[in-house]
Amino acid sequence: MSNIQFDKNYARRTLLYVNIFGTTQLHLRNPFIIAAWSLAFPGMGHLLLSKYLRGLVLFLWEIYINYNSHVNLLILYSCIGNFEKAKQVINIRWLSLYLPIYIFAIWDSYRSAVDLNHVCLLARREDKDIQTFKMNFIEINYLDKRNPWVATMWSLLVPGSGQLYLHRLITAFFLIIWWIIICYNSNFLPAAHCTLLGDFKQAKEILDMQWFLNIPSVYLFAMYDAYTNTIETNKLFDWDQAKFLKKNYQPSNFNMPSKK
Repeated sequence: MSNIQFDKNYARRTLLYVNIFGTTQLHLRNPFIIAAWSLAFPGMGHLLLSKYLRGLVLFLWEIYINYNSHVNLLILYSCIGNFEKAKQVINIRWLSLYLPIYIFAIWDSYRSAVDLNHVCLLARREDKDIQTFKMNFIEINYLDKRNPWVATMWSLLVPGSGQLYLHRLITAFFLIIWWIIICYNSNFLPAAHCTLLGDFKQAKEILDMQWFLNIPSVYLFAMYDAYTNTIETNKLFDWDQAKFLKKNYQPSNFNMPSKK
């Protein structure tokens, strides 16, 4: 059997991929946190892993099946102790479709997080250079240091805007579009307006709880995703900058002090 020779300049695994639509990177993640986000809302765990296609499919599936099975109303009435009403609102036929994919989303996000952690460690050991700049006639994207709290605050104001700040356009557009859809169908903004005016009865009447219960998950996910990705991107920027300076500006006769 002939030996396979690999080009030393070829990276089998890379820590970063930059294009005009966003920045995708590998970094270590807690698989239990990823699984917890899938538990809160299927698809979100995969979006945190930058597995966009799978995440978007599971997200859309959750919205559609949850709406038809009335899972959010089941949760609401169960939490306030109205179990008879909970049994009345649930649609068993749709609920039977809901559970298998829900469990799959949790399991697959955990499995993917573990696998990608292994890939990340291998990519770090390979220690290949990364491409940090991409430009064409419609957009420019580059690796840069940003303030994680700025990204979080923008996501607090409008979910998805923190991702725009980080140039993660796929996640940003998806979150912004679904934030508008969920707010519109839940009557969240009119209910908030009535609440500010002190008309709590009217606010309760116009608020659609089936749609409204999606808001906390989307809100918190947008802030968490923006914050963690800013932190990890900053770490990667520091690593790349240190590697570049050491390679190009380190005196050959300098003795690097050993770490104790």
